[in-house]
Amino acid sequence: MASAALELMGFFMGLLGLLGTMVATVLPYWKISAHIGSNIVTAVANMRGLWMECVYQSTGAFQCETYNSMLALPSDLQASRALMVISLVVSVLAVAMAALGMQCTLCLEGSGAVKSRVAGTSGGLFLTAGLLALIPVAWTTHEVVQTFYHTNIPASMKFEIGECLYLGLASAIISMLGGGMLCMSCCDERDGGRGRHGGGYPYPAGVGMSGAGARTTSQTYRNPTLQVGGPRAQTLIRSTGGSSELNAHRTQGPNKPTAAGYDITGYV
Repeated sequence: MASAALELMGFFMGLLGLLGTMVATVLPYWKISAHIGSNIVTAVANMRGLWMECVYQSTGAFQCETYNSMLALPSDLQASRALMVISLVVSVLAVAMAALGMQCTLCLEGSGAVKSRVAGTSGGLFLTAGLLALIPVAWTTHEVVQTFYHTNIPASMKFEIGECLYLGLASAIISMLGGGMLCMSCCDERDGGRGRHGGGYPYPAGVGMSGAGARTTSQTYRNPTLQVGGPRAQTLIRSTGGSSELNAHRTQGPNKPTAAGYDITGYV
C-alpha cells in the first residue's frame, strides 16, 4: 500500500512538472528588461522568450512579435528550444508509461515483473525530462546574470530573470523528484513481483521445511455426519518432493460407506 501511494505521488509530481514545463516553454517571460541606471522609464517593458518578443506599455497595450527566421537566431536559443520540446515529448511518454505500470491501474495485470519494469522506466523518463528542461533554464539564467553584471554592456541592453525561468527550474526539480519516486517501485521486482498481484499462495507453515530429509505433515478432518458404522478417515500426506500420496485406512467391512477426509490446509 505504501508503494502504491509513493507511485501515485510520483506520478502526480511528474504530471505537475510536465504542465509547468509546458507553460514555461510557451510564455515569453524568460528575460525582462531591467530598469537600472539611465533606463528608469517604466512606461515600456520588454520581454523575451523562446518563440517571441513582447512589449508591454503602461497604457495597457501588449504587443508580441514572433521570431521570423529560426536559422537567424543565436545558437543557444535554438538549443534551448530543442531541449524544451524534447523534454515535453519525453514527459508525455513518461506519463503514458506510468499509467500502464502503476499498481492502481488494471493494465498489465497479472505480470508483476513487467509492470514493475514499466513503472521504473517511466520514472527514468521523468528524470530525463527534468534534466533536459533544467539545462536551458540554468544556461539562460547564467547568461542573464553575467550580462547584468557586465560593465561594458549599456543598461538598456540588460535584462533580469523572468518568471518563466523560476517556473522552469521548479518544474524540472518536481519532474526529477517524481521520477525518483517512480524508480523506487523497481525494488518490488527483487521480491518476485509479489507486491504487484504476483501469482501463487503462501506455503503452509510446517510443510516442506528444508533439511537433510523430507519432512511431512499429516492432518485429518473427520466429518461426523458422514461416518456410518464406525470411525474411518483418509489421511493426506504431503512431502517436500512435490508428490502427494493418499492412504485410506478402512477399519470396518467392505460394504460400509467410507468417511470423507479433508485437508485443513486447503491444498487438496
